[in-house]
Formats: sequence, C-alpha cells, structure tokens
Amino acid sequence: MSDPLSQVFAALADPTRRDLVARLTDGDISVGQLAAPYDVSLQAISKHLKVLEQAGLVSRTAPGHRSPVHLEAEVFDLMTKWIERYRQRAEARYRRLDAVLAEMDNENTGHRPAEEETA
Repeated sequence: MSDPLSQVFAALADPTRRDLVARLTDGDISVGQLAAPYDVSLQAISKHLKVLEQAGLVSRTAPGHRSPVHLEAEVFDLMTKWIERYRQRAEARYRRLDAVLAEMDNENTGHRPAEEETA
C-alpha cells in the first residue's frame, strides 16, 4: 500500500493499534509503558508500533523499548480533510433529498411552498 491515507486507515483498523494511539494522545510514553496494560508480549506491541510507524502515525527517537513513542498528530489532518470532503458531499445530497421530499409532500397535501403563497 503506497497511498498514505490507505496506510493510515489500515493501521487504525486494528483495535489494539487504535487504543495505542488513544493512549498516546496523553503524551509520549515508552514502549514498555505502552505494553503494560495489555495481555500480550512486548514483541507484539512492538509489531503494532511498527505498523503505526510505517503509516506515519507514531515516531520513536531511537530503537528500543525505553525510547519514547511520539504521536504524529498532523497525520490526522489528512484523515480529517478526507472525511470532511465526503461528509459535505453527503450533507448536500441529503439537503437535495429533503427538498424533493418536501415538494412531494406539498403536492400530496395540496399546499404550495411558502414563496408561492406570498407571491
């Protein structure tokens, strides 16, 4: 997957990785501290972190379990822009549908739209 947005969404598809990201919103933390609450090996957490690193979601200053893991929050801007674009398109479609349904309702009940009644 070379598309950065696809890598980010794929990385966040796993609930453990989403939880790791959520925990990193409180600040940088070592791999060992990140792994503590999970019932998995340190190696498993390191593999999750590698996926998050490859997606650009986290970074480490140096390899190793004591090196702090840092959340790269600006990556969320990419996701937010993508989501917002499609949210706006969906809202526009819903507004058009609301207008069509209101017009159909007016035709079925014999009411004219407000601007026609005052004209």
